[in-house]
Amino acid sequence: MENSDIYTLIAITLAYVADLLLGDPYRLPHPVVTFGKAISKGEKQLNNGRHRRLKGALMTMLLITFTYFFFLALMQLVSIIHPLLQAGITALFFFFGLANQTLIKEGRAVFRVLERKGTEAGRNQLSRIVGRDTSSLSPQQVKTAVLETMAENLSDGVVAPIFWFIIGGIPGMMTYKMINTLDSMIGYKNDRYRQFGTVAARIDDLANYIPARLTALLMALPALSARAFQYIFRFGHAHCSPNAGYPEAALAGILNCRFGGPNTYYGELVKKPYIGLHHRKINQDDIKTTTRINHTVCFLSIALTLLITYSLR
Repeated sequence: MENSDIYTLIAITLAYVADLLLGDPYRLPHPVVTFGKAISKGEKQLNNGRHRRLKGALMTMLLITFTYFFFLALMQLVSIIHPLLQAGITALFFFFGLANQTLIKEGRAVFRVLERKGTEAGRNQLSRIVGRDTSSLSPQQVKTAVLETMAENLSDGVVAPIFWFIIGGIPGMMTYKMINTLDSMIGYKNDRYRQFGTVAARIDDLANYIPARLTALLMALPALSARAFQYIFRFGHAHCSPNAGYPEAALAGILNCRFGGPNTYYGELVKKPYIGLHHRKINQDDIKTTTRINHTVCFLSIALTLLITYSLR
């Protein structure tokens, strides 16, 4: 194994440890913030008048293509300069690509605020991490929404970025982050985005197809939960999203609870099927279990990445 290969393994490990220790530092410039600003600017200029579907498709493809080739050129350039610089850039952007610790921190914060400051404060805290209307949610619904989001974003924020790193290195990982950011900003089925964000939503569905199912598997296996596997096969495809239902079903099976049901997104009621059978109150033990599951899945994903990266050298 060459020094550059060893450096890559070290870079991945350092990025994982940094995410555990730091999460997403708010003061550190983040590429996803830049992605979001580019999407917002393009949407404001293009999402009007005629041919909105075509204009949305062109903007989506342009941003995805530019992101891939920008990071491809960057990684080729730093590899020419010095392997240590390449490893440093790999560690930095791998760290940016992970969102495990931040996801856990935000989920636990909702439970903590809800318990200490009451329902309204819990709703406001929840609104930081979900796209639905939280203004009329009960404490039980707030807690349920947290767990659903942690399950779904375990795929979007951990397994999928790592999966695309294995496929395409940092360019693949950052391109996935652009795709996911596009979907989170313009992939809604409401009057404003239904046409403009159609292509972005479809590309995100494709990019998450394998990672979502892999996430559910990585959740169910360490938990040794037969019910989780039953729920994956029974409820995974029932979600209105082709992917989100699989990790949600796995978590519902592990916790023996029920997710889903109707919710309001940007003023529109969206009818969603239920995932799971046991309608019960969510408690503090559930957020602790979910936190442990997220950490386990992230660790396993990193371990698999190191193994695959080592094997391919």
